[in-house]
Amino acid sequence: MESTADRYRRLAARFADTVADVPADAWENTTPCEDWTTRDLVRHVVDSQNLFLGLVGRPPVKAPSVDDDPVAAWATTSGVIQADLEDPVASSTEFDGFFGRTAFSDAVDRFLCMDLVVHRWDLARAAGLDTIPADDVAMVMERAALMGDALRSPGAFGDAVEPPPGADAQADMLAFLGRAA
Repeated sequence: MESTADRYRRLAARFADTVADVPADAWENTTPCEDWTTRDLVRHVVDSQNLFLGLVGRPPVKAPSVDDDPVAAWATTSGVIQADLEDPVASSTEFDGFFGRTAFSDAVDRFLCMDLVVHRWDLARAAGLDTIPADDVAMVMERAALMGDALRSPGAFGDAVEPPPGADAQADMLAFLGRAA
C-alpha cells in the first residue's frame, strides 16, 4: 500500500513535470478554474501547501516567486512538504481542522494529494495536455467521497456538472468536481 509520503512524492513530481512543460507563451492562458491563468493556478497550489504548513504552526516556505520561476517555486515548496511527510514528528503533528483533530500527513493525503491531481489537470488542460492516470482518478473520487458536503464549500470545488455522453472515468470525475472535460 502506498504511504502518504510516497503518494505525495509521486503526485508532486507529476505536477512538477506539468509545470515544467508549460510553454513560455502559455503562462497567461486561462485555466478551467474561473479567472485563473496558468501562473495563478501554480501560485494557488503553492499557497495551498503553505496553508497546510500554517495549520501545524510552520512558517510559509521561502521559495522563489511564482512570477519569476514557477518551476523553482513549486520544487522548493513541495520539497518542504515532502520532508515533513518523511519526518515522523512533523507528519504526525496534529491540528484542529475542518474534519476535527487531524494529523498533518492525514490532511495532506486527504486534500493536498487530491488537489494536486485536479490542478495538474487544470494546468495541463490550459497547456494542451489533459490526461490523468487512472489510479489518480480513482484516488480523487475516493477522497472526494470522504469530504461529503464539505467538497462544495466555498474555496473548494464547484457544483457538479453533467458529464458528456459516453464519458470516461476522467471526464466523470472532472464533471463531479465542477469541471467540463
